[in-house]
Amino acid sequence: MIEKSILQEVLNEALKTGGDFAEIYIEQNDISTALMTDNKVESVLSGKDFGAGVRIFSGFKSVYAYTNDLSREGLLKIAKDASYAISGLNKIESKDFVKLDYTNNHPIIYYPGEVNISKKVAKVKEAYSVAKNYSNEIKQVSVRYLDNDKRVLIVNSEGLFAEDRRVKTRMAIEAVASDGNENQTGFFGPGRSMGFEFFDNVDIEWHAREAARIAVTMLHADLCPSGVMPVVIDNGFGGVIFHEACGHSLEATSVAKGHSVFANKIGEKIASDVVTAIDDGTLKNEWGSSNIDDEGNPTQRNVLIENGILKGYMIDKLNGRRMNMAPTGSSRRESYKYAPTSRMTNTFIAPGNSTPDEIIKSTEYGLYAKYMGGGSVNPVTGEFNFAVNEAYLIKDGKIDRPVRGATLIGKGSQVLLDIDMVGNNLALGQGMCGSVSGSVPANVGQPMIRVKKITVGGRK
Repeated sequence: MIEKSILQEVLNEALKTGGDFAEIYIEQNDISTALMTDNKVESVLSGKDFGAGVRIFSGFKSVYAYTNDLSREGLLKIAKDASYAISGLNKIESKDFVKLDYTNNHPIIYYPGEVNISKKVAKVKEAYSVAKNYSNEIKQVSVRYLDNDKRVLIVNSEGLFAEDRRVKTRMAIEAVASDGNENQTGFFGPGRSMGFEFFDNVDIEWHAREAARIAVTMLHADLCPSGVMPVVIDNGFGGVIFHEACGHSLEATSVAKGHSVFANKIGEKIASDVVTAIDDGTLKNEWGSSNIDDEGNPTQRNVLIENGILKGYMIDKLNGRRMNMAPTGSSRRESYKYAPTSRMTNTFIAPGNSTPDEIIKSTEYGLYAKYMGGGSVNPVTGEFNFAVNEAYLIKDGKIDRPVRGATLIGKGSQVLLDIDMVGNNLALGQGMCGSVSGSVPANVGQPMIRVKKITVGGRK
């Protein structure tokens, strides 16, 4: 993107006031979207975003500045401006670059820019038609298509020179069912690190039908009872509870500052024996995957919890300094406008030995959360409150009637200890994760699990 000699000059400018590390992150992102609602295509947009960020360390201090002026003068200016906030005794210069060599784990067949927009819109119309025609009770459908093709270059004063190209495609389908008095919503948002071949690998019609089916099913559901009871949480997006209530507490962003309930607990038992949890940014063509993280480190498979024992954290370079621990390929950012920090990629509870049938049959009474929704979490305490998009009561070891209005209320650290059964049907669900470095694509996942007791909010 930019001559290496200019990059070296910018890094040296950043180090002039005594910083001990400097980094340049450059990106170009080509984006296209299409939106269909109310039986018409509302918008078809495409655009390009580009820019660069310069980061400087001095010990545990860090400063970050960014610009979309990629000229030599523009880059030197932000390096100089950022360096004013750093004062140290170091007198170092940037090392010669060595290009990072790696195997591309996420091959692309059809790059988004090579596919005519009419083909993308046709897929939107297909999904819309399937969801809208599912039932006369489906009153509104919204389908949004998104792809982006992001090229990144990361260089630093330690001699790193790393490039990556990241292509992602997603479709979000929302259906609203109504009987004139009550409205209920169903949603699915499948995504992959793929180009247009995404539609050869993901059954969009199935996802559209499921979004509509959830809405119609919940429209006719009874009100959910409240109380403390066993809860069976299904696979896939059910992993959002672990992601939000536990995963963020295992990121160095919170651990290094002592803001996590899991700080300084490596080697201790923090979950039941049947729980093993992993964050893996290498999974082929998955939504949260990339070849390298946003500091230029190769992504890797990080075992966070193994048979209930805390094994490690997700660590970025700066917080790794604070913790005296090596980075784990977990540093991410939304764009050049954000400094990176430790973030999840594809985070999931590993498969166990129980079958879904065994889990349901062994539950005399409780709640079956088939599809989870959004919620809120206190990142310091892990206390959470999550909506359940589709839920059923369990009676006498069988799935009984559907219920609506269910919420799950609890504390992440306690839920980990209260998981007493883990299924063998691992699946992943796609979402966008927000934190101090912006919003990034992230997979959540798990097999079906049972939490032996959890507070269910509903209506008596």
